[in-house]
Amino acid sequence: MNRKLVCAVTVSAVVFSMAGTVMAADNGLAEDGKFVVGFDAEYPPYGYKDDNGEYTGFDLELAQGVADLEGWELVKTPIDWDSKDMELNSGAIDCIWNGFTMTGREDDYTWSVPYVDNSQVIVVSKDSGITDLAGLSGKIVGVQAASAALTLLEDPEGQKDLADTFAQLQQFPDYNTAFTELQAGSIDALAMDVGVAKYQVSSRDGFVILDEALNSEQYAIGFKKGNTALRDIVDADLQKLVDNGTFDKLAEKYDLTEFVTLGRGTEGTTEKATE
Repeated sequence: MNRKLVCAVTVSAVVFSMAGTVMAADNGLAEDGKFVVGFDAEYPPYGYKDDNGEYTGFDLELAQGVADLEGWELVKTPIDWDSKDMELNSGAIDCIWNGFTMTGREDDYTWSVPYVDNSQVIVVSKDSGITDLAGLSGKIVGVQAASAALTLLEDPEGQKDLADTFAQLQQFPDYNTAFTELQAGSIDALAMDVGVAKYQVSSRDGFVILDEALNSEQYAIGFKKGNTALRDIVDADLQKLVDNGTFDKLAEKYDLTEFVTLGRGTEGTTEKATE
């Protein structure tokens, strides 16, 4: 074969290879087509391990729906919630998708459209005698480390004034451990997301959610700052899941119908809308 022709073919192959790499980088995915989702494995109903030892949940099933639409392989990756930013920024995961609060973090990530309206609430034992937020004064209140509830209770513009009345604000790695301590009487209350609280209370005896909420916030999918290409793909696919009924079926399956907002005209303002 003519040496010039060989060189031309070789250069063309390199160019096409580089183009494929750029395209992969543009949508935030590895060249192997894997969609790596980081999640908290002990955060039902959004992400958890079921009785068969399989990872499942509302968010993970939505992620599977997106992966199916795109022909991607979904890789469910449990992460230490404290290390979520490191996992995302290093490229170990493509997004954080697991009851992830965007409220107060709007400038820290590239966000999907919000899809769940979520409040921070307080869970107590039925016989605790605590009926409102004022009743938490002098009590030990538990919260998950690096959670939205912790951020809210430490924020001077949030609920720090309330937290200052607590005897102690105690952090736990996950809410299963925290509920064990609440049941044992080691702590008096738990601050957490209402969807998770409702799931936990319905699956355990002896606990109630206080009527008075700490605040209201929204869940969205967090992508690495600037990764708008992948975010746009996922946003479009979420709308497809709404249109074909999958989104509402999953919300009903996980008892989240009253909390979901996508497709109901109440998604709120996203980063995408302001770009």
